[in-house]
Amino acid sequence: MLIVLTNDDGFDAPGLLALAEALSGLASVRVVAPAEAQSGVGHRVTTREPIRVRTGEDGCTIVHGTPADCVRISAKRLHPDADWVVAGINPGANLGSDVYQSGTVAAAREAAILGFPAMAVSQYIAKDAAIDWSETGAMVRRVVRRLLALPLCRGFFWNVNLPSPLSAGTPAEPVFCGLDTFPHRYDYRRQGDAYVYEGVIHERPREPGKDVAVCFGGRISATRIALATLGFPDRSDRS
Repeated sequence: MLIVLTNDDGFDAPGLLALAEALSGLASVRVVAPAEAQSGVGHRVTTREPIRVRTGEDGCTIVHGTPADCVRISAKRLHPDADWVVAGINPGANLGSDVYQSGTVAAAREAAILGFPAMAVSQYIAKDAAIDWSETGAMVRRVVRRLLALPLCRGFFWNVNLPSPLSAGTPAEPVFCGLDTFPHRYDYRRQGDAYVYEGVIHERPREPGKDVAVCFGGRISATRIALATLGFPDRSDRS
């Protein structure tokens, strides 16, 4: 099995390194990741200018573009035979409405558009908490192994969020749930002739049984997201 890894934090981000280590025993992995952090770029793609690509010292492919660009180049030129695309591990949750602005989720979405099974993986960071990447990587390995074994219909991808803090008592079995539909609570503070965003993710409202409540409640959320009404390509034709 060949898994292409990417992210929105850059090729040298600790989350991507943890993901590569976690999945190295499950499959052959290839990293195709942005040269610089691209957090929050959503599904932006580059079509009007060349995208520079180079090879890193460890053999990873470094793309001077967005997460979606990474997936497109991988699919069309580098690894068209990939079995899965996995994006992450993002330092911070991608829950509910976050999926529309997240570069991590956009990478998985682009892979699904192109006909590849895909998932995005994020680690929520609770207030005053920190990420232990060794623990996160070990948990991601168990969760990814579980999801790889499940059927995933064409036109869908997984969005996975780990709770914070992780502990030996955190259940490894994900809770399969839908996206929370509540918007964030936020505002803008006037600062001269500018407005400054103010909002606290930990205080966001949550819908019982949906991904925000599940993850904030200490369980792993796994949401199968559909690509709306797009026509989905047959995986045998990725041209």
